[in-house]
Amino acid sequence: MPVLLNDHTNSSSVSPSQAEPVRLTRLYTATLLGLALLLTIAEVITQWQIDKFQDELWVIRHTATQRHQSQQIAKKALQLADAGDSLTFLAIQRELKYYLVSIEQAHLNSRKGLVTDSTGLRPPRIVDNSPEVQQGYEVVRPHFEALQTSTSQLLRLKGPQQMRSLTAKANLALLLANETPFLEKIDLVVRQYTLELRQKLTRIQRVELWLHLLTLCTLAAIAYFIFRPAALRLRHTINRLVVAEKRTAEVNRKLTNANKSLKKARQQLFDATKLQFQQQINEQKSRTAYLMAGQEEERKRLSRELHDGLGQMLTAIKLQVEGLETRLTNEGVANSNLLPLKTLITQTIQETRSISNNLMPSVLSDFGLVPGLRMLMDNHNRPENDNGQKLRVTLQTDDWLADRTNRLDKNVEITLYRVSQEAVTNAIRHGKATKIDIQLFEKDQYLHLTVTDNGAGFKTQRLLKEPQGQGVHNIHERIKLLNGIFKLTSTPGKGTKLKVSIPYHSQMISSHDYDQTNAG
Repeated sequence: MPVLLNDHTNSSSVSPSQAEPVRLTRLYTATLLGLALLLTIAEVITQWQIDKFQDELWVIRHTATQRHQSQQIAKKALQLADAGDSLTFLAIQRELKYYLVSIEQAHLNSRKGLVTDSTGLRPPRIVDNSPEVQQGYEVVRPHFEALQTSTSQLLRLKGPQQMRSLTAKANLALLLANETPFLEKIDLVVRQYTLELRQKLTRIQRVELWLHLLTLCTLAAIAYFIFRPAALRLRHTINRLVVAEKRTAEVNRKLTNANKSLKKARQQLFDATKLQFQQQINEQKSRTAYLMAGQEEERKRLSRELHDGLGQMLTAIKLQVEGLETRLTNEGVANSNLLPLKTLITQTIQETRSISNNLMPSVLSDFGLVPGLRMLMDNHNRPENDNGQKLRVTLQTDDWLADRTNRLDKNVEITLYRVSQEAVTNAIRHGKATKIDIQLFEKDQYLHLTVTDNGAGFKTQRLLKEPQGQGVHNIHERIKLLNGIFKLTSTPGKGTKLKVSIPYHSQMISSHDYDQTNAG
């Protein structure tokens, strides 16, 4: 590619990889501009020559028209000689005058090379007649003037009678004598016009041929110096793109494998983290369960010690006091202090039994959840509480739960009983409630426990700041151990509603392992 190697137009700041496209672009642009210039020149020349040819064709048309008009003039002159009446004579004269005016205008315009447009859209133009054409018009000029003169004399006649005069016959003879030479001479002028036009067409054909050859050479140069290097460069670029595509595909494959490995590692890490988190949750649940179990065991132990130890001792003291009272009565000794002492001991025994029952009620371990809840309801149902207000606790439950043969899991029964106990205690102690409704029912494979009161209510945000929130926290922890749902809603002045939902379908059992110490 010598043209590309000798191109020094690129600046030193352009890299070699960028210089070649710049050279190709410049050369391609210059070649296209040259080709466009050649085509424009050819088009301009062609249009200019075609325009001239159209003007010359108009001149030839006007010249050729004179032959027809001269023949019409001769014909009308003969008809004028044969006219028998004045009307026919005048009509033929009008037609003869029309043809005379037409041939005069056509002859003068042709002789001057004047081209006019009958539509009036284009201005008149001048065509340069060649010397041969001008000489032909000089030869035909005497015959045209003879035709013009004789025809003008015939037009001056007034009627058919004057046509028979010697002067009129002489003018008619002069017209007929010059009509044939005029046709021959004007025909020579038309032939000369045609010959010159053919010569011009031949020249324009040669020019068009050279311009065509030059255009073909330009196209060949474009093909050799532009398209051929560009095709080679494009082929080289395509080969590089194919190689780059293969490399990219290989890199993409490696990246895909790495991405898969990364996803797999991330999934493994996620699974390991999830497993670790689940293990931590399970460990936390286990610790909480052990803590709750320890609390229940401690409640059992305290209940047993209160019932078997302190309760028995208080009963023995009561029996001793009653025995002392009997001996003193038999001996006739009156002591007024023994009756209050007996009353105090009786109250102490009842309070001890109440505390023992609250720690672990024997009815819960012996008969199940519903009897335990009924006992809880009976213990709090009294005409007046400590503040002199009436308190009513109600219990509603499903029939199959009320059946003592249908027992729930020990943990479920203890959890639901402790929740109810905590809710009732809070409603009485903090909410000052006078009505508490306990509902226990089954729906959608869940056991639902709701405790609703008409107490003072509170803002649930206070549970995060005040000590009484610990009881609610314990309830929440107990429910979590059983995979249950806990919900607490309260509005100041409108009471509190506690709802617990525990899946029950896997909790039904046929035997229990309660400590039977408290039975009876």
